[in-house]
Formats: sequence, structure tokens, C-alpha cells
Amino acid sequence: MPEQVLGLNYSEADEAESGKNFKHKISIAKKEARETQPWLRMTSRAVLELSREARELWQEAKELRLIFNSIIKSIKKKH
Repeated sequence: MPEQVLGLNYSEADEAESGKNFKHKISIAKKEARETQPWLRMTSRAVLELSREARELWQEAKELRLIFNSIIKSIKKKH
């Protein structure tokens, strides 16, 4: 589920009207990925049946956050 939401955020960024708008929307996607991670950590500890899945989703959120961060850094280098 988090990867779907973050994917939707990326899709929105991909349709940005300008470079500045793209950077803003990618920043939002990165923020959402960062905010998702604590919830997944709490879920993995609170609901043992979901622990493995929550940890896998946490890792995906981390990877997406790193990708979004890399995109932002690349944009900053161009400007």
C-alpha cells in the first residue's frame, strides 16, 4: 500500500507544470515516504502477524525516499 501511495505522488510529480513544481512534488513524495516509515515500524511491533510484511514495506519506503532524495539532489545540481 505505501508504495502505491508514493507511486501516485510520483505520478503527480511527473505531470508537473514546471521544474520548480516537479521538485516540490518530489519533495512531498519524499516527505510521505519518511512519514510512512515510523507507522510501519510501529505496525511491525504491534501486530506480529504483519511484522514481516511491515518490515518489507518499511524497506521499500526507505528505498523510495532515497530515490526521491537523489532526484532532488540532481535537480539542485542542474540549477
